[in-house]
Amino acid sequence: MRLLCLGLLLLPALLCAQTFPSRPIRIIATATAGGGVDTSARVVAQNMQQALGQPGVVENRPGGGGAAGSDFVAKAVPDGHTLVAISISHAVLPSSHKNLPYSPERDLTPIAVMVNAPNILVAHPSLPVKSIRELIAYARQRPGQVDYASSGNASPSHLATENLKLLAKIDLTHVPYKGTAPGLTDVVAGRVSLMFTSIISARHLIDTGKLRSLATAGGRRAAAAPEIPTIAEAGVPGYAVDVWYALLGPSGTPRTTLEKLNVAIAKILHAPDVTNKLASMGLEPVAENLTDTDAYIKAEIRKWARIVEAAKITAD
Repeated sequence: MRLLCLGLLLLPALLCAQTFPSRPIRIIATATAGGGVDTSARVVAQNMQQALGQPGVVENRPGGGGAAGSDFVAKAVPDGHTLVAISISHAVLPSSHKNLPYSPERDLTPIAVMVNAPNILVAHPSLPVKSIRELIAYARQRPGQVDYASSGNASPSHLATENLKLLAKIDLTHVPYKGTAPGLTDVVAGRVSLMFTSIISARHLIDTGKLRSLATAGGRRAAAAPEIPTIAEAGVPGYAVDVWYALLGPSGTPRTTLEKLNVAIAKILHAPDVTNKLASMGLEPVAENLTDTDAYIKAEIRKWARIVEAAKITAD
């Protein structure tokens, strides 16, 4: 009798998994329109009809560094029809925000890292350094005198620089802004010396001599700027900060549904026309299998917990 009751309880979930998707797939983007989270989510959503037989619809729910949208999806029915598009901030929230209304690991399950957005460290030409090694030597001689811009406390650009400070053993002064654009504007104007930003945002400014490139932040060279070394190559072994955007679903979503979504997203992102479109925006497709995706995001949560604690980062 107990086995029969258990079977009856599981039957709706099994039937749902077998018929998935049965209606449009709603993707909650945890940031405003126009940024990496929104852009990558829309690229996937626009191709879901062909890949899965149902359209994808993106809804923006910014707030709390991504927590508002993630909390909404964490409490959604776990049937694969409501997903959340998140950024690297997802891995930072458990450490930088002490009172989250949900658990990023317990209440959400990874589906796919959609894309990486390679970042680059740029400097105003008035800063007399042309490489990471020169920056480290210069900063060590002037502790606290070299400043850097970020798009806000606990933002990817803030985290990337704090990680550099820790590994290179240098002291830089943080100047937070409300977004990338105002911070980059002040670096171009020479009011601030350094900033991590996307390659696509910096490319023209570098090519016209308004900014100087020092190195890229990721674990490997960026396809958009293969001639520029990574920070690890340029003198800080072990440094790697990849800015990524991923899709997650509520915990309890059937494994078969997660697999179906994962395969479809990989197919979408690695289609030549989509890959070319992403490249024009400075984005690189990822979309690994479920096991590797889960392991990667868990590793990122552990990594940023160590960095947040060591750098004493808190969100406003």
